[in-house]
Amino acid sequence: MRTIMNYDYENVEVPTDGEPIEVVDEDADELSIPETPIVPIIHGDGIGKDVGPAAQKVLTAAAQATGHDIAWMRVYAGESGRERYDENLPDDTVNAIDEFRVAIKGPLTTPVGAGFRSLNVALRQTLDFYANVRPTYYLDGVPSPMKAPEEMDMVTFRENTEDVYAGIEWEAGTDEVERVREFVEDEMGFDDVMHEGPIGIGIKPITEKGSKRLVRKAIDYALEHDRDKVTLVHKGNIMKFTEGQFGEWGMEVADEEYPDEEVFAAPDSLWETQDEVNIPEDAVMVEERLADAMLQWMQLRTDEFDVLAMPNLNGDYLSDAAGAQIGGLGIAPGANFGDARVLAEPVHGSAPKRAGQNMANPTAMILSGRLMFDYMGWDDAADLVRDAVEETISSGEVTYDLERQLEDAEKLGTDEYAEAIVANIEKLA
Repeated sequence: MRTIMNYDYENVEVPTDGEPIEVVDEDADELSIPETPIVPIIHGDGIGKDVGPAAQKVLTAAAQATGHDIAWMRVYAGESGRERYDENLPDDTVNAIDEFRVAIKGPLTTPVGAGFRSLNVALRQTLDFYANVRPTYYLDGVPSPMKAPEEMDMVTFRENTEDVYAGIEWEAGTDEVERVREFVEDEMGFDDVMHEGPIGIGIKPITEKGSKRLVRKAIDYALEHDRDKVTLVHKGNIMKFTEGQFGEWGMEVADEEYPDEEVFAAPDSLWETQDEVNIPEDAVMVEERLADAMLQWMQLRTDEFDVLAMPNLNGDYLSDAAGAQIGGLGIAPGANFGDARVLAEPVHGSAPKRAGQNMANPTAMILSGRLMFDYMGWDDAADLVRDAVEETISSGEVTYDLERQLEDAEKLGTDEYAEAIVANIEKLA
């Protein structure tokens, strides 16, 4: 057992060749990154056993090539958690991610059956990773169904802790659901809304705190990364007191918390175009759009959108749809952000049928590590990762999922693909 700062770790090794990341100002999202930070990593379930080590190899190479290093701390969840602790999400893992502030994980499989909570949702809610961030951009050489996939360069901010994903629901046929139904019908007066017979009921909480901090995070990102526009996406025309409130609270953040020369809250943007609006030069414009319409505008006017912020369910749908436009979820990165903390993770699932076959594409997890580097302020390492991945794919060295869609491509295994990226890192550094 070794104690570092806050926790005792019972069944994992804390690296002795690295240092913990320190919090300078949690409210300002400011960290102090040592030369060799301790970074927890969960390889993941299914293909995580393949893509996790591959990503670790690539990220280490990029860090070292740019004058940094990483002391990886292997932690466990899902299948590996059950094998090591007889728990899906051991305290050691939660504590390490909490303690060391910056972490990365592969895909996790939630066991089938009643009573099992999604491990991804559990991690996000337990450690308050309230913003799921997914940058969507095209990599040269990746096959895409779109005519102009290179026009996609968008970042989605999805609220991570509430909405229907809060898990407040009751199963049909239970005493609990009948009590809720009775309250809704008799006490709240909605006696003509629900059909007779068995019913499942869920609650959709959207809070001022949850909405405002997400939109604030999206606006801050736009300012820091020279983005021009933040679009709040919701169905406020139908769900007026939940998603509509999200839009109102988000526009309040834009209007009240930033000077006009930095952030411009576009008036009546839900219904009108902004072609004639006089926007201050260099200001980030914040506007609103309806979620269903946004699904078409992402395809028809791809290059008009920059940063999107939205409630949980909309974010799940729209970020996956955006990923399809640039080649699919197999190359789509993501990360979960809280205040002064990040947990990077690929968008794709665990694909257990492909596990252990040295076939899976590790690009999504590698590019998720790029997001982690960006958050740490390692811009040189982040840029090198993207450049090396793009160089590898454009040269035709790819895993099976891309090779079968390309002419004259060379099919590589997971490990060999990672080695090819490392070789390009060394060439480009």
